Order: sequence, then structure tokens, then C-alpha cells
Amino acid sequence: MSFEGVFTVVAVGFEVVGAAAMIAGFVIAVVLGLRALGRGAGGAAAFQVLRTTLGGAILLGLEVLVAADLIRTITSKPSLEDAVILGVIVLIRTVLSMSIQIEIEGVLPWRRALLTSGAQVVAGQLARDRERGGERDSAP
Repeated sequence: MSFEGVFTVVAVGFEVVGAAAMIAGFVIAVVLGLRALGRGAGGAAAFQVLRTTLGGAILLGLEVLVAADLIRTITSKPSLEDAVILGVIVLIRTVLSMSIQIEIEGVLPWRRALLTSGAQVVAGQLARDRERGGERDSAP
């Protein structure tokens, strides 16, 4: 297998991981939303949990997909057309990521004190759910 072939396989692997992150994030978001609804948190709270968790999973998937595009482009034969295509893809995914972050956090990304990745959003939501579940399980 050639050098380019190896990195093509690596790029496809990144694409699979990115898609899997979004699919797994969707499942986690639905489960957490249903758990919030089951705890009696109300529909608005369950929707917020679902929306925040799903948004974080999409952000994580987009970040991995951008990495896959970069790997694929770096290892291919350079051409102006490939560079333009990569630029457009990265621009579209960046705008999507920023839009999703603004929706999740309610603040412009450059106004945040700390950067928050998609993985941090999902992990934070899981931790909050675990804390809330522990409160319910310890009640008499």
C-alpha cells in the first residue's frame, strides 16, 4: 500500500469516527432527554438537555470531519481546485460549528472566557445527569 493509500484509509477512519460521534451523541441526547423527562423536570428542561447534548455531539463530529478533510487534502496531489474545495468545506463546517455553539451557549464564541469543545459539552451534560440521577436514587 502506498503512502497516499495509508493516509486515505486514515482519513476514512476519521470520517467514520466523526459520523459515529454524531450517532452516539444522538443516542446519548435522547436517553438523557428521556431521563430528564422521567425525573419530572418538565418538557422544557428535557428539551434543553436534548438540544445541548445533541449540539455538543454534532460539534465533536464536525471537528473530527474537518481533521479528516485536512488529512485527505494534505496527502493528495496538490492542486488549486483541491485547495479551494478544502477551503469551502472547512468554511462551511466552521460556520456550522460557530452557529451551533452560539445556540448551545447563547454567547458569541469570541466572547467566551474559555473555549468549550463538543466533547466537553457532552461530558458536562453526562456529569450533570449523573449528579441529578444520584440525587433521585438517594431519596427515601
